[in-house]
Amino acid sequence: MSDTVGPVPEGRERTPRWGVAVVSGDSMRPALRAGDRLLVDYRRTPAPGDVVIARTPGRPVLIKRASQRRTTELGEPGWWLLSDAPDHGTDSRTFGVVAASDVLAVVVRRIWPLVRRRPVPDSRRA
Repeated sequence: MSDTVGPVPEGRERTPRWGVAVVSGDSMRPALRAGDRLLVDYRRTPAPGDVVIARTPGRPVLIKRASQRRTTELGEPGWWLLSDAPDHGTDSRTFGVVAASDVLAVVVRRIWPLVRRRPVPDSRRA
């Protein structure tokens, strides 16, 4: 998980810093399970390996792992996002590179259920 506190991503200076996301589906198992509540940071700059919240065209907001920095078809900076369990969801292998501006937040840690409250597995700071 990145610990970058550098510049706030463009357009997010007035965004609340913290939020909560709820996992649905099995595409991020075993790291995350349906019903897990996650603390997210809307101002953190993602790094490869971080779990992020992102929007994709024509799909609901997704929770995926930022795998690699890439460039979109329009030449914008972006991310290749992958599921931890690709047989149970869609990721960049289906919808392509996601623009960096559509990566909304970085997952900081799981906060519910209490018995599993800890940093997300495989994070850079775990």
